[in-house]
Amino acid sequence: MVKTRTAIFFDLDGTLCDPREGIVRCLRYAFEQLGYSSPPDHLLERYIGPPLYETFASLLNSNDVQFIEKAVGLYRQRFASKGMYENTVYAGITDALTVLRKKEFNLFVVTSKPTIFAKKIAVHYGLKRFFAKIYGGELDGSRSDKGELIAHVLREEKIPPSDAVMIGDREHDIKGALANEVFPIGVLWGYGTREELTEADAALLCESPQALVNWLCFRRAVDP
Repeated sequence: MVKTRTAIFFDLDGTLCDPREGIVRCLRYAFEQLGYSSPPDHLLERYIGPPLYETFASLLNSNDVQFIEKAVGLYRQRFASKGMYENTVYAGITDALTVLRKKEFNLFVVTSKPTIFAKKIAVHYGLKRFFAKIYGGELDGSRSDKGELIAHVLREEKIPPSDAVMIGDREHDIKGALANEVFPIGVLWGYGTREELTEADAALLCESPQALVNWLCFRRAVDP
């Protein structure tokens, strides 16, 4: 069991990395292969973060499971070979993770992205070394719901909810944390707006990785 308030769960897309280029291109590719006109990029950007099955159900305005699975498969064709590498680690993230590790926080990636892709991205961009473990969803869409995934991590790692913090840029991260009584922190450098995160009841909003580190280290100092 980890020390009190030292289990830090990080979302991946929009929190650790900016995946815009890869995700938008893969969404466009899926639409083209289906014979559909792709929505404009600024609309596709809104779907960075939510589970992929949910994204295509919304974008295609369809509840047809087979059709959605076909779209997801096409997306992943390009994502596996190119899209996951069209990505950028946010400025300040590596420094922030370095400080948190030195302060002996126990760090985890907790992302709706399938684990197989999340691990490859973490390795490729030099982030894996900071994390005790990387948790993601499954390729079939299971555990892509952030609440279910957080509950799974808490059980697997035997972490009491009161000892954990969830950090993410979208409402799914905040609502998933609250569903498990985990402290929710919203970050403003990703794709969720201040309004989205506030309406989801984020307990704290941080405008930069440095501000996040400052708060975590301060709380640990005053509330050990």
